[in-house]
Amino acid sequence: MVLDSASVGIVVRTRNRPLFLARALENIFCQNFSDFTVVVVNDGGDPADVEQVVSAVPDEYRERITVLHRPESRGMEAASNAGIRACSSTYIAIHDDDDLWHPDFLKRTVDCLEDTAAAGVMVRTNIRYEQMADGDIREIDSVPFWPDMKQISLGSMLRINQAVPISFLYRRSLHDELGYYDESLEVVGDWEFHLRVLSRHTLEFLDGETLAFWCQRPDASGDSANSVNNKADAHRRFDARVRDAYLREDISRHGMGSLLHLTKLLARQEELLDENRRRMEEMEHRLNESLLRLEDTVVRRTSLSSSVGRMRSAAGQIRSLIGRAGK
Repeated sequence: MVLDSASVGIVVRTRNRPLFLARALENIFCQNFSDFTVVVVNDGGDPADVEQVVSAVPDEYRERITVLHRPESRGMEAASNAGIRACSSTYIAIHDDDDLWHPDFLKRTVDCLEDTAAAGVMVRTNIRYEQMADGDIREIDSVPFWPDMKQISLGSMLRINQAVPISFLYRRSLHDELGYYDESLEVVGDWEFHLRVLSRHTLEFLDGETLAFWCQRPDASGDSANSVNNKADAHRRFDARVRDAYLREDISRHGMGSLLHLTKLLARQEELLDENRRRMEEMEHRLNESLLRLEDTVVRRTSLSSSVGRMRSAAGQIRSLIGRAGK
């Protein structure tokens, strides 16, 4: 089933986190923009938990929510794709169940895309650190995510993912052109999609006020944890897999010649950096030895000078006493 058209289709991915889901839905329906539909994708979690949360949503909002129950978890990217295919909209947003938007997120991002030809728009984002305590979610800190970022560029995104799903609103037509999220990726699927988009299009960036909050709980485990924390090894592994896939594609088109030359140059640069690092360590060691010798010399000279001074003072006192006694 495909929902009736709306300007924005919001996909909420969830699994066994009713507390987060309830907060996410409340956050979405507090937006200062109402032309949207919500698809909640229950990725293998307990259906009863999700239905209970959705049934508690006020009637005027609940009719805009569709729930997809998936009997088994097939991963975040498969959940995203299922939600996108279940709605018909001009724009798409992925709102994970534990993340948050500023009330003006949709209004300002939709206005941006209505006024420009950009394929999507990302916003200034904070990392919101949280703790679970007594069945409640408590904010303990909030810090800027990539505080020095002023634009979204392919060059920067090639190095590392500088965006998260909660920060991004984009045109649905991108999926017709570029395909959907790569379901073979356990993690980093959003980054791989960003790369495909930026390889062909520009993205706008709304600087200034923070409009999205990427919520993290470093101490959490189980269903309450974040993949960026409890799946760090998977992030490294799938990051390498994505890079290798694109590298193989490039080699199939252009051969290995230039890449072999480039990797040799990079290896030589690493050798030079290691050599310079060793030289700096040797210089630091020699400097420390020189400082120790200087300190020892100063201490000895200071001690000798003090002794001479004390002897001169004692001699002066003796001469004074002798002088007074002779009077």
